[in-house]
Amino acid sequence: MKTAVEIANDVQTGATTAVAQLDAAYVAIEARNAELNVFLHLDKEGARKIAQAIDARVAAGENIGPLAGVPIAIKDNLCQTGIPTTCSSKILEGWKPPYNATVIDRLVAAGAVPVGKTNLDEFAMGSSTENSAFGPTRNPLDPSRVPGGSSGGSAAAVAGDMTSISLGSDTGGSIRQPAAFCGIVGMKPTYGLVSRYGLIAFASSLDQIGPFSKTVMDSAVLLEAIAGHDPLDSTSLPEPSPSLVSHVNDGVAGKRIGLVKELYEGADESVINAVMGAVAALKEAGAQIVELSIPELRLGLSAYYLIAPAEASSNLARFDGVRFGLRVDAEDVTAMMEATRTAGFGAEVKRRIMLGTYALSAGYYDAYYGQALKVRTLTINAFQKAYAQVDMLIGATTPGVAFKFGAKSDPMEMYLNDVFTIPTNLAGDPAVSVSFGKGEENLPIGVQLLGPGRSEASLYAAARVLEIADGRS
Repeated sequence: MKTAVEIANDVQTGATTAVAQLDAAYVAIEARNAELNVFLHLDKEGARKIAQAIDARVAAGENIGPLAGVPIAIKDNLCQTGIPTTCSSKILEGWKPPYNATVIDRLVAAGAVPVGKTNLDEFAMGSSTENSAFGPTRNPLDPSRVPGGSSGGSAAAVAGDMTSISLGSDTGGSIRQPAAFCGIVGMKPTYGLVSRYGLIAFASSLDQIGPFSKTVMDSAVLLEAIAGHDPLDSTSLPEPSPSLVSHVNDGVAGKRIGLVKELYEGADESVINAVMGAVAALKEAGAQIVELSIPELRLGLSAYYLIAPAEASSNLARFDGVRFGLRVDAEDVTAMMEATRTAGFGAEVKRRIMLGTYALSAGYYDAYYGQALKVRTLTINAFQKAYAQVDMLIGATTPGVAFKFGAKSDPMEMYLNDVFTIPTNLAGDPAVSVSFGKGEENLPIGVQLLGPGRSEASLYAAARVLEIADGRS
């Protein structure tokens, strides 16, 4: 499949049409979707109208934008007017939002064509897309294995050549981890760089929308298109979209890069070897490697699984059978709400709601939630101290390659899969996963680059060095 940049150029120059690209995307989707369960809904009629409008504008000599006619897959926790948006939960089955998420409007303004909504772990709670109420998504590289989560559908859409780009959301690693498992590029931007308006919340202080792509350049183009201040999101950074595309080929000469042992210790041998190979490639490209230890990062997982469920228990209180989605009738309002939530939420969502409600309850708030917030502050300070010494950090994205379905049936074992990605969410900083090397069964390994707030341009430049070194130029 061509890259998004190549498709946009071909559409803009008239070498192909947006409608032709859309038709090709739907052919690719229909060839494998029954097997992989990537898309929950396809907006064929709406997408065709957008594509036809683009072709008319090209014919009139207009410059469409950096994503002219490029089909894009959308994670099903992002609102689109009149399009079913379920968060892969029975409790929202059939609900159609009356408005667009800001990122949807920005994509269309940049010329992209949203083709449909992708599967995810219910309410973005999971690391494998096994928790979806509508069945798991399978990894296109090996359908016996998971694609990662929670944005497994969006990652699989790109890895399976259904679309060249897609959008996901990252609360504790939900973009970077599936990107690693599927052998693609996944960026979690700085908190506030991309508007969360229209993203159905899981944990509001952690959630961030970001891009999936096959190439670093495509990721930079997509992020540049959706980033920038949005007055509809009170946490949006008050600044325009940063310049990213122009820095992708800046290289790493003179950069100080910290190799953090807490970001790879305990990983499989093949993963550690991939990280060391990436370090060698960056060093050869002119970077200075500094070995660091940030022991506070070991506390990240524990803090996350108090903060995120606490915020989720509050955010998901709105799904009560009264206003939208599923409603199970009962003898009174209280019984109706209980019956609706019992029937509508899956096991993992219920587990996290209960964890969060307990952590926020009288008598336990200070001992659990309060302590977790203190650990979060320690994590932020530890990262700041590290970034005073180096320009960015490097480590593993995941402890191993994509695992087989059912291999992590114990919740704690599943949670440990995000041990390297969670600290960045706690700090609100950006991080990118780029495929580098192969592990078990010739499956891809993800290497993670982390930087201080607003350092996406530098991270893309380093990721591009690794992309070239790995032979994917």
